[in-house]
Amino acid sequence: MKKKISLLLCLMFALLTFSACGEDPTTVDYYGTGYDTLKEVAESNVGQLSVMSDDELEAVAANMTNELMLKLVRSWQTTTADLGVYQGLGELVVNKANGTVTVDQYVEYPDREIVVSYVWEYDYTEEMLLITDINVDLVYTLGEKMTKAGLNTLMGMGTVFAVLILISLIIYCFRIIPYIQGLGKKKTPQEEKEKTPVSSAPAPVAAKEVMTDDLELIAVISAAIAAEEGVPADSFVVRSIHRR
Repeated sequence: MKKKISLLLCLMFALLTFSACGEDPTTVDYYGTGYDTLKEVAESNVGQLSVMSDDELEAVAANMTNELMLKLVRSWQTTTADLGVYQGLGELVVNKANGTVTVDQYVEYPDREIVVSYVWEYDYTEEMLLITDINVDLVYTLGEKMTKAGLNTLMGMGTVFAVLILISLIIYCFRIIPYIQGLGKKKTPQEEKEKTPVSSAPAPVAAKEVMTDDLELIAVISAAIAAEEGVPADSFVVRSIHRR
């Protein structure tokens, strides 16, 4: 039973959606403003801007005090700068939703179309629609949109990979920094002394020096004894010497 009710509600919603899509925009009540009024505003602005030269547009912008109209003139100058000669008006699309009405007036040029977009919002204090934003943009084909989206995707992925490579290099540098610090650190005298190998070669030299000193001492003692006793020095032998 619940499934049947859900299916019925979905069908009713679909019927309402299709009926709204098929509604004639010229008969819709745009919060008290008619379709013809919205169309007249969009077409009149385009008609005036399209016949002005660059110098005239610049003069109008210099004397403009209304911020929205100034934005319209500047956007028109920037967008139509390299499009060639104005060809005429294109399609007019009007959408209404949640107290807001958007009006898109398409304008034809030799190279491509542009769209002049108006945003109308209902002012409950004034009880009428008021323009809150105006902008002029180029109309891109589906292929151009897909190409632009692909380039944006590649740029984003390239940025991510570049950051990952940079992080990897920084991590790798942490392994090299201690080695570089070790090369730049000077060894203290104590460390050099500890790392200097102890040589055992001088030991025999020291023993030889001690033996030489003992022989000289024996000769002196023998000569002194021989002189005291009045006997030849080679008539006795010194067996040992005790140092104190």
